Amino acid sequence: MNEELKKNLARDWFKILQDMICLEIEKIEKNKVIFESRSWKRNKVRDEGGGEYRILTNGKVFDKVGVNFSEVYGKFSKEFKNKIPGTNSSSKFWASGISVVMHMKNPHIPAMHFNTRFIYTSHGWFGGGVDVTPCFNDKKLKKWFHAEIKKCCDRHNKTYYKKYKKWCDKYFYLPHRKESRGIGGIFFDYKKNNWKKDFSFVRDVGISFKRIFEEIIKNKNKKKWNKNEKEIQYQKRGRYVEFNLLYDRGTKFGLQTGGNVEAILMSLPPTAKWK
Repeated sequence: MNEELKKNLARDWFKILQDMICLEIEKIEKNKVIFESRSWKRNKVRDEGGGEYRILTNGKVFDKVGVNFSEVYGKFSKEFKNKIPGTNSSSKFWASGISVVMHMKNPHIPAMHFNTRFIYTSHGWFGGGVDVTPCFNDKKLKKWFHAEIKKCCDRHNKTYYKKYKKWCDKYFYLPHRKESRGIGGIFFDYKKNNWKKDFSFVRDVGISFKRIFEEIIKNKNKKKWNKNEKEIQYQKRGRYVEFNLLYDRGTKFGLQTGGNVEAILMSLPPTAKWK
């Protein structure tokens, strides 16, 4: 399979998944609140790709949810080039992906994050992951969520879950706070073993995420909450902000490759607090 076909298949899947997820979220909101769509270009003079990010706010279920699709290409800066695999002989790159961040109205529904991407320099690789950040300790949710993620991983390779869970636990950690961002999930990067198998896994992760957020919302949305619990959620969101601005690779990659600032920062919650 040639390079261009791989790029096209990956890009088309990410765009289809963006549509699927947005339609499901609007359905959860009973179509009374819909996404606002904004398209952007990486370079207004040269053709270097761009993307579309969709934002839904002030719903009955979602305080804010962003669903971002991008396809960008061009050359890495000299400073950034050496940080990316496959750039020894050329600084050219191509990247496409989808990123979803959900901040919920009900504090008993966790914040949820998902992204998958395909990057090509002198060779291509997949990356991505799924993780959940509850405001309150919920052993039942944690057990169920990890069982669902494990089932997804096991369908492709029995070693994936243990390896990618460990990577996630290490990645979504705030060293300045000495605490994890949430209850983990999976995280993977530089995945380039067998393209067809890797692409199959990436598609399954996307479908599994859609099923997971639907089930969590269905089970948690009717649970009553009070003002004090909302305050706890705001403070938990503060930790989310700290991680995304200080450590998140996707944020850094987007900003350092000329991505759209509003699309990159769509992961930030509408309201967060610090003590």
